[in-house]
Amino acid sequence: MRIIAGKLRGRRYKAAEDPRVRPVSGRIKQSLFDIIAGLLPGSKVLDLFAGTGAVGIEALSRGAGFVVFVDLNQRCVDHLQANLVKMELNAKAKALMGNALSDLSWLAFRSGVSQFNIIFMGPPYKDLRRSPLAYTQATLQRVCEAGLLAPGGLIICQHHVKEDVSAPPGFKLVRREKYGDSYLSLFKPDGN
Repeated sequence: MRIIAGKLRGRRYKAAEDPRVRPVSGRIKQSLFDIIAGLLPGSKVLDLFAGTGAVGIEALSRGAGFVVFVDLNQRCVDHLQANLVKMELNAKAKALMGNALSDLSWLAFRSGVSQFNIIFMGPPYKDLRRSPLAYTQATLQRVCEAGLLAPGGLIICQHHVKEDVSAPPGFKLVRREKYGDSYLSLFKPDGN
């Protein structure tokens, strides 16, 4: 894995080798950070289904104030934690094992952060048998139920183009970009 920009630009790090982990492409990552550049400095970022940690580590390199990584795979969490220590980012981040598809009320207690300015989720598209999965809408609902988004914040979902993802009650879709078989869908609370 390679960091694209910021204070750690060009730095490489290793990720857990796991067939279930699909790293975000460089093209999507670059576009994502072009979109959120103005919101990022000093922000609190939540990276759900973190996997390799590519989004959260890039956010830290580009000036995010604090990042919480959540993944269900303990190997990914362990690799993330080791990478954070190696890059001297561990004071500005926390890697947690947890299920993003379940009630997320535990997150504020375990992370020490009650609300986030930017929430990114990139759930898996397919299982090991290549059967399609549709986790984005359920996770989006859990995030909203737990009240994890700070006022003026932004939720970004990376999902398969065939997965139907719509704004939950009280939110609106503000942007949707297509990259191959993926969409980046951006949601804000109504009134923002």
